[in-house]
Amino acid sequence: MSTGNFWEIKTLETMSHDEWESLCDGCGLCCLVKIEDEDSGEVFNTSVSCRLLNTDTCRCSDYINRLEKAPMCTQLTLENLPQMQWLPDSCAYKCLYQGDSLPEWHYLISKDKNTVHEVGVSAKWFAQSEEYIHPDQLVEFIIIPDEK
Repeated sequence: MSTGNFWEIKTLETMSHDEWESLCDGCGLCCLVKIEDEDSGEVFNTSVSCRLLNTDTCRCSDYINRLEKAPMCTQLTLENLPQMQWLPDSCAYKCLYQGDSLPEWHYLISKDKNTVHEVGVSAKWFAQSEEYIHPDQLVEFIIIPDEK
């Protein structure tokens, strides 16, 4: 049953810019460096984060200028969301796009931006900045997904 929250009554298409931006739970998982298998096209996350990610807060240190400063950064939009299969299943954008509810720990529900870290759904506990990793070493940091 809807409680009148904007994410329950609006579609992603009808949300304002501020509403769209507020969906980000601050997990930092989309800021992990990805490696694409050239043969299969499969995309793998690594435990290495973009150098702009503040790994303590899981927030971008220069969000406004990120697309210029971090060439591999991708702005999430309605148009490219369907192709972002690598987004975690807990991502609010992915959840709402698929017709699912926000996770109970999402700060829009819990009213606490630390909940994402407390439940262990963020990169805070393992991400290390790419500034400390040589690009040739990235393959050593691939996160192997759990078998479902």
